[in-house]
Amino acid sequence: MNIVTVDETNMPVYLNLSQPYEAEFSVYTKKVPDDQGVFAMDTLIGGNVRGFLLYIDNAPAGLAAIAETAIGHYEVCDFYVVPVFRKNRMGQQFAHQLFAMMPGEWVSKQIAGADHAVAFWRRTIGAYTDGVFVEDIYADSYWGPVTRQCFSVK
Repeated sequence: MNIVTVDETNMPVYLNLSQPYEAEFSVYTKKVPDDQGVFAMDTLIGGNVRGFLLYIDNAPAGLAAIAETAIGHYEVCDFYVVPVFRKNRMGQQFAHQLFAMMPGEWVSKQIAGADHAVAFWRRTIGAYTDGVFVEDIYADSYWGPVTRQCFSVK
């Protein structure tokens, strides 16, 4: 497992992986691809949003977009692991490494209906924090009601 920061040299890999991510969640977001078959992205890399790529055996296996909303305050904006790599808790290991890289206050939100994502984040955050996190239903200005977990990383 190797995590690299997205820059101009690997941005095409990130953008390519973003398409199956957007497609997987289109059932909840109600997005449809444009006339070229491309989904619009909600989170763009740049400014306060950093992108990360997960590689497993030199193959691009996942992506994450993490916003630093204030100094030491982070939000998981996008997180995706290619289905063939969703074994041996690779997604959990990916998330845990990202948490360790950026100690501070964290937020993760899941769109209504994405029960598999809610279960993943509960399990992943719970394992990292020994169950010390707060979960609520939050009225997100963009997505509407979302499940939200808030936690601290030392």
